[in-house]
Amino acid sequence: MSIKVLLGVSGGIAAYKAAELVRRLREEGAQVRVVMTTAALSFITPLTLQALSGNAVRSDLLDPRAEAGMDHIELARWADLVLVAPATADLMARLAAGLADDLLTTLVLATTAPLVLAPAMNHRMWLHPATRENLARLQKRGVRVLGPAQGDQACGEWGPGRMLEPTEILDVLPLRVSSDLAGKRVMVTAGPTREALDPVRYIGNRSSGRMGYALASSLAARGAELVLVSGPSALSAPHGVDLVRVETALEMEAAVMERIGDCDLFVAAAAVSDYRPRDRAGEKIKKDRTELDLHLVKNPDILARVAALPEGPFTVGFAAETERLEEHALDKLEKKGLNMIAANLVGGRTGGFERNDNALLVLWSGGRKSLPLMSKTRLADALTDVVVERYLAYLSSQDS
Repeated sequence: MSIKVLLGVSGGIAAYKAAELVRRLREEGAQVRVVMTTAALSFITPLTLQALSGNAVRSDLLDPRAEAGMDHIELARWADLVLVAPATADLMARLAAGLADDLLTTLVLATTAPLVLAPAMNHRMWLHPATRENLARLQKRGVRVLGPAQGDQACGEWGPGRMLEPTEILDVLPLRVSSDLAGKRVMVTAGPTREALDPVRYIGNRSSGRMGYALASSLAARGAELVLVSGPSALSAPHGVDLVRVETALEMEAAVMERIGDCDLFVAAAAVSDYRPRDRAGEKIKKDRTELDLHLVKNPDILARVAALPEGPFTVGFAAETERLEEHALDKLEKKGLNMIAANLVGGRTGGFERNDNALLVLWSGGRKSLPLMSKTRLADALTDVVVERYLAYLSSQDS
């Protein structure tokens, strides 16, 4: 089902990018309505955005014709996603303060839809302590902030504050919504785990958590009640997701097993450390030795444990491999008794850890599907399509 995007445009020079953003959202199948601040009218005309969106553009909270039926509340209810691009320093300050002094800020307070901001401002404004405090306050409330990028600015200066390009914004927005998983409880694991050597150092891996967080967002957009168990990651939790933060493999195992009992679907996207140090030093290990021997012990296999549960959830595993991708993934699928596995190559020039793009080979008993290289957000949507399809087929087979 196409997503309904309410695009807010505030008053900065980057407002010209809103036209391209609307066009590309429509190309992706989204329904778009636009709300502009009074300042934004000085940078781009409502007629332009009306022609591109196919809907009348609103800017006045107290328009008697529109507000006869409390139209701003209807707009707030209509949206699946509220995207503000550009979001100026002034708008971010007003949102952080919870003001409702124009149509856009009123809509933000009145909607239950996720809020995404694409900031655009002078680099000194972006780095000012007041803006940083407003940013932290908004993110604490679950607002997702995209960018800004660094580069040349309209004022002739250079630094962070450029609004992301429309294609970059679309690459990280979930643009599919449905109720396929309504009433279903889904758990996703994401990110790395860290195994402490001493109070300073740890053994870990290069996972950023992007794929798992994108999957959590995509699955939640299909109506699932979602729990995200995440290792250390700089990413913000998707809107409406119950986030459980952990650090070690043992902590992740405990968090998963404590909550898995009532889950219908389990997606193990985390890159869990296979081993941990047997002993953790109580003090920082000094570099006074030429060599340092570490004794490692195996961590629990969380995915295998979940898959082995009697009447357990539909399980989807991940396999990150450097060679013989399909062979190793099929072996893991069979040995762990999984319903599905999504495998990808890591360590190459494209895809894998710490990158925005990835490709997957999805395997299940008697079937396979290749998902080509694309942004991890787009890939999460594509993988979710396959997961939902196979999960519903699984439920149907259980009933017959």
